[in-house]
Amino acid sequence: MYNIKVESNFSSAHNLRGYKGKCEELHGHNWKIEAVVSMDKLDKAGMVLDFKYLKMKLNRILDKLDHKYLNNIPYFKKVNPTSENIAQYIYGQLKSQLANLKSVTVWENNTSSATYEE
Repeated sequence: MYNIKVESNFSSAHNLRGYKGKCEELHGHNWKIEAVVSMDKLDKAGMVLDFKYLKMKLNRILDKLDHKYLNNIPYFKKVNPTSENIAQYIYGQLKSQLANLKSVTVWENNTSSATYEE
């Protein structure tokens, strides 16, 4: 099994509903996102997928989240914008374009991340 990974980032604000603590208040993050694609075999060029193509697809999704208040995005009006749910959201958006998507990891800081995979 071959895996490739690209990283990108975006900045946004959110607050967690139903959470008792500091994160209940409006605050922001500089999120780092990792997307992993897996394949059993390489293509004719010897690649899983072109890194540039994968990063372009990821960045199109992240552009819709960048410098936004996540709670105002329709999906997150019903789903709490936790790192876990952000990872699932990005995964779902990307999976519709990349059948071999393995996982999406969302880092909210240097020491804390959440990964979603199916």
